[in-house]
Amino acid sequence: METLLSICLGIGLSAACGFRVFVPLLITSVAAQSGHLALAPGFQWLGTTPSLITFSVATGLEIAGYYIPWVDHFLDTLASPAAIVAGILVAASMITGMSPLLKWTLAIIAGGGAAGLVQGTTVMTRAASTATTAGLGNPLLATVELAGSIATSILSLAVPVFVPLFLVILLFLLGRKLFGTSRTTKVLDPAGGKSTALQ
Repeated sequence: METLLSICLGIGLSAACGFRVFVPLLITSVAAQSGHLALAPGFQWLGTTPSLITFSVATGLEIAGYYIPWVDHFLDTLASPAAIVAGILVAASMITGMSPLLKWTLAIIAGGGAAGLVQGTTVMTRAASTATTAGLGNPLLATVELAGSIATSILSLAVPVFVPLFLVILLFLLGRKLFGTSRTTKVLDPAGGKSTALQ
């Protein structure tokens, strides 16, 4: 049970990395240093004072950068691979009770995958916002993403199973929508000349 909870916690924090790369790492560092979070062996450095300072500065710079017009797109270019790496790292730092091979495989697939999924969604949303508002709506989007990263990180620490369950439901709904749309075809009704959608 403890191993399952550690996996869920790792996936949840990884998903939060998709919103903001450094916010979950900062929250993890704070929780570890205050004694509210036990890190996997080999990752105790995340709870040290130098790490806390580094993540604090990086978080501040990342948050500020997303409020500067057009700089946010540049940050998205850097954040996409960085979010996946951060997701893998934070997932590995949480997972306990299994062999290193299985642990890192799970961290790469589940942690990196969760971070990549959320990051990809934010990039597409930002692109749509830029196209429709000429970038004027991006500061609001940046605020929502920041709130999402903080809320996801805290929820992961408080209720580890919540975020992975939400991601599974989200993937199911997205898959259903994508496959449902691709399977829909229009057939012309010879009698009335109207088209009907068939699955």
